[in-house]
Amino acid sequence: METGKPASADKNQERVVAAATKLLNEGGYEAVSTRAVSAAAGIQAPTIYRLFGDKQGLLDAVAAHGWAEHLKAKAVIRPTGDPVEDLRTGWKLNIDFALANPALYRLMYGAPRPDGATAPAAAAAFAHLSSHIHSLAQAGRLRVTEERAARLVQAAGSGTALALLATAADQRDLTVADLAREAVIAAITTEAPVQTSTGPGGAAITLRAVLPQVSALTSSELALLKDWLDRIADQK
Repeated sequence: METGKPASADKNQERVVAAATKLLNEGGYEAVSTRAVSAAAGIQAPTIYRLFGDKQGLLDAVAAHGWAEHLKAKAVIRPTGDPVEDLRTGWKLNIDFALANPALYRLMYGAPRPDGATAPAAAAAFAHLSSHIHSLAQAGRLRVTEERAARLVQAAGSGTALALLATAADQRDLTVADLAREAVIAAITTEAPVQTSTGPGGAAITLRAVLPQVSALTSSELALLKDWLDRIADQK
């Protein structure tokens, strides 16, 4: 017979995350103290530590919940068949999410972490972004490696969003986000499939993207081929 967390623990966790999210949205990062959260959720402070470990664990849970809700909204948007256009759509959704949830977005990308690690919600967002970048590679539209493209899009996207959040709402120039988006797209994509435009490096990127479909090689051979393709793709 399987055992798991009691239903009461799940309910307490939901209440605490909801209370912390409300405090975060109303007062920012500093408003989310364990004392304030426990009072808002109607539980004892030790319960928070039992459920989340510490305040950072609670903040991570709040960010993860917010990101999950964002993904639900994005799930209704279907791919157009043009991975570059889909990347534009994803960029806009990121900016819209940041402007609608400033405290949560800063928690994901701007709040310092004691361990210096990437926030779990930001890591999940990067994994989601990487799937879009992989679609670009499969279509032969990348001029740089998937890893580099994903890192650049994430850095530019989150940086642009945080810069907008740091500007008074009535002074924000949203065309800056559009210009940044197009600059990034120009840096990582080609106008035509790379096989006809960027030589062996581009071809290596495209072949690297479809390697999971290859069944004629052993795992060792695939690993070696991946290494070769990465080196070709990254050549200057």
